Amino acid sequence: MIQTIKLSKVNLKVFVDMPPSGPVSEVWNSDVAFNRGGSYLIEASSGRGKSSLCSFLYGLRNDYVGEISFVGDDGREFTGDKCDYVKIRQQSMSMMFQEHRLFPELSSVDNVMLKSQLTGFTKETEVREMLTRLGLKDRLDTLCGKMSYGQQQRVAFVRALCQPCDFIFLDEPISHLDEGNARIMSEMLRERQQKDGVGVIVTSIGYRLPYDYDTVLKL
Repeated sequence: MIQTIKLSKVNLKVFVDMPPSGPVSEVWNSDVAFNRGGSYLIEASSGRGKSSLCSFLYGLRNDYVGEISFVGDDGREFTGDKCDYVKIRQQSMSMMFQEHRLFPELSSVDNVMLKSQLTGFTKETEVREMLTRLGLKDRLDTLCGKMSYGQQQRVAFVRALCQPCDFIFLDEPISHLDEGNARIMSEMLRERQQKDGVGVIVTSIGYRLPYDYDTVLKL
């Protein structure tokens, strides 16, 4: 179990030699800690490296300087360059990508269940209930490739909830949703956080998920 994620003077390599522009970042080149059970909003304008940061934390990219480290419940700390990210993604981190990364040839239910079948974390009846709650009752068995961007966004959100984790990352989760669905998303996320004590990290370029954030950071 991961209790804390630490960033120490992390920055995109491509940013290192560039002259600073825009507001001073509270994340890049800073010391930041995300704690399990906490709620964090990272706000940024376009081009500030928001999705890159998510990829760094999730172990998909390493083109950064500085250090990312994880503290387990036993107090031991290990750096991102020496950890097993496959195991971390299976057990400790869940990611809702901005580009969704759904399988277009699979239905909304099958896209969620594909991962859940590996972990046994969520039953299909629960998945169907969650998708229905987000207004997708008539799209449960529709191929994701034939769904709108906003519908796919809701499927990706449910998939992020339906796996074991200590932290959930949501990269611009409501960019194409109305206020009603955004509110329901917030309720479902809060329920998961209260049930399992997960940490929540959300990014936004302006249209933020309505949530009771403990910390708001400018990127």
